[in-house]
Amino acid sequence: MKFKLLAVALLAFVVSACSSFPTVAERKSSEQPVIFPDYVGVTIPSNIAPLNFSITGAEYIKADVAVDGGLVLEVEGRKGLVDFPLEEWHALLAKSAGKSLSVTVSIWTKDEPQGIEFKPFEIHVSPDQIDPWIAYRLIEPSYEGWRQMGLYQRDLTSFVEKVLVDNSVNNEGCVNCHSFKNFSPDEMMFHARGKGGGTVFFKDGKISKVSFPEIGPKKQGVYPMWNPQGRYVAYSSNNTVQAFFGVGDQKIEVYDKDSDLMIYDTEKGEMLVDQRFMDSTRMETFPAWSPDGKALYFCSARPVALPEKRRELRYDILRVGFDQERGQLLEQVDTLYNSREGGLSASFPRLSPDGKYLLYTSSDCATFPIWHKQADMAMIDLQSMQAVDVSALNSTQAESCHAWSSNSRWVVVGSRRLDGRFTRLYFAHVDKDGVCTKPFLLPQQNPQHNTWRLKSYNVPEFILGEVKLPIDQVKALFE
Repeated sequence: MKFKLLAVALLAFVVSACSSFPTVAERKSSEQPVIFPDYVGVTIPSNIAPLNFSITGAEYIKADVAVDGGLVLEVEGRKGLVDFPLEEWHALLAKSAGKSLSVTVSIWTKDEPQGIEFKPFEIHVSPDQIDPWIAYRLIEPSYEGWRQMGLYQRDLTSFVEKVLVDNSVNNEGCVNCHSFKNFSPDEMMFHARGKGGGTVFFKDGKISKVSFPEIGPKKQGVYPMWNPQGRYVAYSSNNTVQAFFGVGDQKIEVYDKDSDLMIYDTEKGEMLVDQRFMDSTRMETFPAWSPDGKALYFCSARPVALPEKRRELRYDILRVGFDQERGQLLEQVDTLYNSREGGLSASFPRLSPDGKYLLYTSSDCATFPIWHKQADMAMIDLQSMQAVDVSALNSTQAESCHAWSSNSRWVVVGSRRLDGRFTRLYFAHVDKDGVCTKPFLLPQQNPQHNTWRLKSYNVPEFILGEVKLPIDQVKALFE
């Protein structure tokens, strides 16, 4: 890859060595280029990693980036790959916050040896930055057996990905259910199953493990969510099973036979329960705290015969107040989304840190939208209690797990829109009025990495820095 940096206006870049590539394409196209990933017209943070892209069939490629009508960056490459240099890319974004990059792409192919110059496309650079790291689980996107599984963390300002913890520490058991206190890399938890399994807490550089089945109602906790105040962690306890189908587009359904709410007091080491949310009359799951920690949101459904009547199983979104001093849920329970009126089932409620919006996954039925092709994002304005149009986030394939950035200006959504099989991460800007922009795929240094990696990204969570777990201490918990 060769590149040129041009000094224009405030962009004091240095010109690189002369290029050996063709410089001017002879034919001009009235169409914009078809690039992978599709970054045409997206809005990006001013601190995101380079948006490298490729064009299939190109022998040579050239991308000219202009700002305010002046050319500021030239990148040239072989095999159709545009690989922006990291330092120059970040310098460009820093000077272009609040503006748009105009990208003109030219390619030379076997059929077009004299070159084609495409119509420019724009990338808007938002002054709103994104949290520098994100954590997720990588897992095979099916019910098949697995051997290696882990939680990973990725630097969103570069292409660095690191293992946060994998199942080499717990006898090749499952590791999942990660959660961070207020986006902090210094205080988190995850769950490890199998021999010696338990819930692992990381705080002040030290590791500890708790076995929930040995305390309180003696149930395992999943889908954790830290109370922003920091003392409490909400969980649901789910009896989850799978059903397989021999006909139809959907081959598998994952559902809960029963589920309850629990709250763990990290100071006392006790599990708090409210009998209203522990009986068999309703199934509760996916807890989420309000930003002030004074209310707990969750999904709730009336049980039906499963799997026979799974299409009648639909979840509401409820809210109950929480007394942080006494560690008690309050009496009043409000319904924010009524599935009988809305006709769809709700999963994964997530509140924006500014307290304005509730983003959730909406699907035709049940509780596990990853297996539902038509699953989409939906959002409620918590001030007006009206639905917000977030159709820009959706596709014809399943949208599922999602999270808010700490400044409430970005969301990450797990989507299968590329091939209908693998869940990958897409990012979109959300302004103060709830308007969402076109999502863009997690940048990779080689764009084809998105198709080479045959794993799904599961439960993404933004974090404010790199997590540095003392792995030796983690391993010692399972010896």
